[in-house]
Amino acid sequence: MYIIIAGGGVVGRNLTKKLVDNHDVVVIDMNREICERIYSQFGAVSIQGNATKIGVLQEAGIEKCDVAVGVMSSDADNLAFSLLAKNFGIEKILVRMREPEYRNAYKLAGATNIAGVMELMVERFVTDIEQPDIRKVISLRNGKAEVSIITIPEDAKYSGWSISEITANKDFPEKCVIAGIFDQKSDKLIIPRGNKEIYSNNQIFLVGTRENIRHAANFLMDTK
Repeated sequence: MYIIIAGGGVVGRNLTKKLVDNHDVVVIDMNREICERIYSQFGAVSIQGNATKIGVLQEAGIEKCDVAVGVMSSDADNLAFSLLAKNFGIEKILVRMREPEYRNAYKLAGATNIAGVMELMVERFVTDIEQPDIRKVISLRNGKAEVSIITIPEDAKYSGWSISEITANKDFPEKCVIAGIFDQKSDKLIIPRGNKEIYSNNQIFLVGTRENIRHAANFLMDTK
């Protein structure tokens, strides 16, 4: 994917570090030294300029951008960046929110992911970019224990399988637990036993390490 990150501070640099190996990442920052450091440390394209200016965004390749991330120090700047990204038709716009009263404004500006806690924000943004079908509920000790939710797709290969059949499959990670099933039709949360079956559109609560949850999600969301 083509990703533009507005802001080269701590969050912007951490996002760049995690994404640059698998995606085309462009970072925009007002500070020349920060831009040079990002390029030298991570090899990401960096542009010195104001990410709230259309000309700078066009130089960064906004027309071909898949994901826009606003992590500048000012809510006003991130809000303006969101509006411009929305104007260019970008569907996924992620922003850092400093003041809670900006939340509704960010939503109106087209932000699809609004985060306010720095340590969780980087992981949340990375997950939203690389694994958009996994919604992280909580993360402990840097991903050593997580709870995430996935939605079983319409044409899932394992729709109709029981929990015991799924967990016995060699491709399902041993150190991941299906802790709950939310049945959207009945609007009920089910604590599953081994004979409980899962179906398309069920929301599944997974507990495990970040890597095992990723493997489990890929298994459960495999389609026919």
